Amino acid sequence: MDLNALLSEEGRVDPPALYARLHREGVAVPVDGGAQGFAVAVHGFDAVAQVLKDPRFRQLDAAYLDLHTPQWRRHPALRVLRDSMFFTDGPAHDGVRQIIGRAFTARRVGALEHAVTDLTERLLDRLAQLAADGPVEFMGEFAYLLPSSVMAELLGVPQEDLAWFRPRVLAIGAILELDGANWRNMVRADTAARELSAYFTDLVGKRRSEPRDDLVSLLAATDLGDDALVANLITTFNAGFVTTTHLLGNGLTMLLERPHLRAELNPHNVGSYVDEMLRFEPPVQILVRYAPEDAEIEGVPCPAGQAVLVMIGAANRDPARFTDPDAFDPARPDPGSLSFGFGPHYCLGAALSRLEGQVAFPALFDRFPKLALAQQPGTVAKPLILRGHDTLTVACHGG
Repeated sequence: MDLNALLSEEGRVDPPALYARLHREGVAVPVDGGAQGFAVAVHGFDAVAQVLKDPRFRQLDAAYLDLHTPQWRRHPALRVLRDSMFFTDGPAHDGVRQIIGRAFTARRVGALEHAVTDLTERLLDRLAQLAADGPVEFMGEFAYLLPSSVMAELLGVPQEDLAWFRPRVLAIGAILELDGANWRNMVRADTAARELSAYFTDLVGKRRSEPRDDLVSLLAATDLGDDALVANLITTFNAGFVTTTHLLGNGLTMLLERPHLRAELNPHNVGSYVDEMLRFEPPVQILVRYAPEDAEIEGVPCPAGQAVLVMIGAANRDPARFTDPDAFDPARPDPGSLSFGFGPHYCLGAALSRLEGQVAFPALFDRFPKLALAQQPGTVAKPLILRGHDTLTVACHGG
């Protein structure tokens, strides 16, 4: 595979066309010339799942950066990421995940449904008020606020601080793109990491003095070192709402483009709709792993120290797995996807993200049955790590 095809304008605007070409070549292909340290692109559904659960393929951890970017510790943003469970494997990952997982048990997520419903209704009230003056920016006024408010409640972050968080979260997210670690992005991400670290260090101190029933208090009572504690709070908060934000934006666009399917949406079938939204346009398109030792994926060699493009978006459109994979079909007979990953790093917040989508979409169209796009959506044209809308301006019309 030519990595430039993925990074090209065509690849960014229409990644499914690239995915279809890849599927005709098998389930994994070599990356031409080992571009940017990548040896293999894996895109078949079963092959992607295998790589994600195979301990031979690791997160881009400190050992990987020591090999490829020896000066990485000079960057606070990279230190934060590598101190978190999201970029570690084995015991260092499993112990923290087990603790944080207590905030995302089925019982706790189920108990949140009433709170998610109430919050959704309050945000819809706000949209109605804003709509009196004209079109509304959906991403900032709803898609960001719903999941970030839920995560703030779980962690113990004051709701009034959410506006402060958003630009800092976006700054760190920018360096996770395959071509995003340029000088300008790194400066912004490093500044954001310093500010977020100071914020959570202060919040941990407050919770140690006056514990509450929240994740910050839970982690503050463990023997995690301060750096790992703060890093995991930053990354858990960020990861806990970014995917859902894009699910809401992507899903709304899909429904507005398909009025016949929107008309059939209801609280009883919305689970199938949300699952199909996640399959059809996963917010996370690509994950990255590397091989510490020589390995092989479906006959394609991956030399020690080289990285693997794990193409979630392509796997979700694998014709060997899904009937008519390029069709958006909430009633498809072959549901399921890899949108929340697979294996030891499967997304802890998957059930919560689905819950938020299942509550939000019926409520949104119940309140605004004539909801429509006010202009073409502003799309972040990067099908690399996160794919979604930066802006989505809608006209909120009632019945």
